[in-house]
Amino acid sequence: MHEGPLVRLARFCYRRRRRVLLFWIVGAVAVMAVGFGFSAPADNSFAGGDTESARAQNLIKEHFPQQNGDTLTLAIHADGDVTAVRPRVERVLTALAHAPHVASVTSPYQAPEQISPDRHTAFAPVQLDRVSADVPKAGVVKMISDVRDASGNGLTLALGGATVTDAETPGGGPTEGIGLLAAVIVLLIAFGSLLAMGLPIVTAIFGIGTGLAGISILGHVLPAPSFSPIVAGLIGLGVGVDYALFIVTRYREALDGGADPEKATGMAIVTAGRSVLFAGTTVVLALLGLLVMQQRLLSSIAVAASVTVLMTMIAAVTLLPALLGFTGRRIDRFKLPLLARRSGRAPLSERWAGLIQRRPVIAGTAAGVLLLVLAVPALSMRLSFNDSSTQPHDTSSYTSHRILTDGFGPGYDAPLIGVSTSADGASAVAAAVGRTPGVASVTPVRTSQDGAASLFIAYPKTGLEDVATPALVHRLRDTVVPRAAGNAQVLIGGANAGTIDFSDSVTSRLPYLIAVVVGLSLLLLLVFVRSVAIAVKAAVMNLLSIASAYGVLTAIVQWGWLGRQLGFPVGMPVTAWVPLFMFPILFGLSTDYEVFLISRIREEYDLGAETRVAVTRGLARTARVITAAAAIMVCVFLSVLLVGQIDVKQVGLGLGVAVLIDATIVRMVLVPAVMELLGRANWWLPGWLARILPVAEPPAATAPLPGRVEEPAG
Repeated sequence: MHEGPLVRLARFCYRRRRRVLLFWIVGAVAVMAVGFGFSAPADNSFAGGDTESARAQNLIKEHFPQQNGDTLTLAIHADGDVTAVRPRVERVLTALAHAPHVASVTSPYQAPEQISPDRHTAFAPVQLDRVSADVPKAGVVKMISDVRDASGNGLTLALGGATVTDAETPGGGPTEGIGLLAAVIVLLIAFGSLLAMGLPIVTAIFGIGTGLAGISILGHVLPAPSFSPIVAGLIGLGVGVDYALFIVTRYREALDGGADPEKATGMAIVTAGRSVLFAGTTVVLALLGLLVMQQRLLSSIAVAASVTVLMTMIAAVTLLPALLGFTGRRIDRFKLPLLARRSGRAPLSERWAGLIQRRPVIAGTAAGVLLLVLAVPALSMRLSFNDSSTQPHDTSSYTSHRILTDGFGPGYDAPLIGVSTSADGASAVAAAVGRTPGVASVTPVRTSQDGAASLFIAYPKTGLEDVATPALVHRLRDTVVPRAAGNAQVLIGGANAGTIDFSDSVTSRLPYLIAVVVGLSLLLLLVFVRSVAIAVKAAVMNLLSIASAYGVLTAIVQWGWLGRQLGFPVGMPVTAWVPLFMFPILFGLSTDYEVFLISRIREEYDLGAETRVAVTRGLARTARVITAAAAIMVCVFLSVLLVGQIDVKQVGLGLGVAVLIDATIVRMVLVPAVMELLGRANWWLPGWLARILPVAEPPAATAPLPGRVEEPAG
């Protein structure tokens, strides 16, 4: 066996297994104690950068410090005139004004514009002294409960706002547990042994635990959204179990081939472990490609997920060899009789590969057409952010949205803030904005206490998710404001304008992300497989599978196909950051499967098999383990459909569908079909490129695959 760095690492971890295990236990406990004990507060704002909304927010922070916190809205609906229930409403307003972290409450009875024309509906802004992430959830829940208890007898009250939505949205819930249970079941079917099943689970838990603790520590430097641990944990669980699964599978194969446990560990790490390092590095670099978007929270999500993937990868090539040292030849202890491995006739995957190779044009064309059909809905994808209309209908957020929409129109959930350092300029612009088609109303201009700035609030006639709202914002900025402002500078900002700016930024910088991610992945694949054709083929197929996942996501979330059954209450735009975040993850994960499959095909080819035989054998060796790995990821990702956060559900749905498509249509059909058509061209590498490409550590020599391979039952 080649005595490279990976072999030496495997032997060290195997021989010093007690020290390695102790190091991991002590290190994990220490990191988790610090990370979870001193975690940084979350930051859920996607605003920032040099956008107009960000500049407007900076002016507001500087001159209107009382508005630096988030704002709640008390929605009021009376069966009769709201003035008839004034005493009851004012008691609630007084209670809210004395609640912790409430800076001010503006009564509708002192602001006539806060009462609807039919006088059945009103609202009262509740200004907090801090942002949502810094407001204790228990205090918000109590305010929600007190307001709800004050309803009845012809009066309906409900609190709305981002802080309320955060308080009412459950966290990760049972998703991690369900994902872990699914991984256990799939591993039991794949291995047929309790001990073999436990090794990937233990390895993944160590990697995920240290990774999530690292995210909490990094949050002090790079604040991340509250859902980052959920997303990072799901990705970490998926890849962590999969990476260990591939290594344990190679270890068992080496034992079956006659190797002793130490040599089998070295062979597993230098083959499957080598693939894990390349695959994990691809995922990490693909995620870090999000840095080119220059969006602070996207960067923090990318770093958070990358840290978790990195720790699971390190655990797979250091902790797992130590655990294999403890198990030795007892890897198949505690067998489950019905799932025990059997040998005999050729496995289904080998027969399937033969079928595809006999009709490569038909198979490849059919698979390609199917992927393109699945991708068609993505052409109509709309990007936005979710508002209260997508919340469960029994929540205070949705009730508040419904009251305001019925009384004032949907635009009261999407206010725009105009801010200027010129009082005259702000007044002129406010008047012009009020006359603009699509604007429902504009509040009077207010001047800051220092007299240096003025602001007004404009309410559109349409909601945030309506395509007319972004069009209105662009019209105000491009035409209405410049004409009315004269020499004064008036900025249109606010949280909702910030989401529009974010979506515009995504559209403009997405090509850079695609170029960076695809370019880095191509380079890594060239180094790993040393083949131009395979690297380019992998990139094209990855793009096809991602486009197909986008199409399915659009059809379910935006078009509403099976939306209600999957937890999406209404048809809605795709959350702006979701497809952007999905792209590098999916490209990295698709490259993972390409690496694991092609590495086995390349091993057979290097042992002297012709391309057709190498493909058949490689697919036969990897189909079952790739299917198991994909099944684990699909179950893990789809488990987030049980959480309350719509955007996290979209991430899980998109990732789960993409992995399913990639592991079936792409790996099982397109790859063998295209490789059959390319023949010897699969391995083409120009001499000049071969000389400049770095040479990765070659895998250990393995015995050629016999005519028939052993197949696990199940």
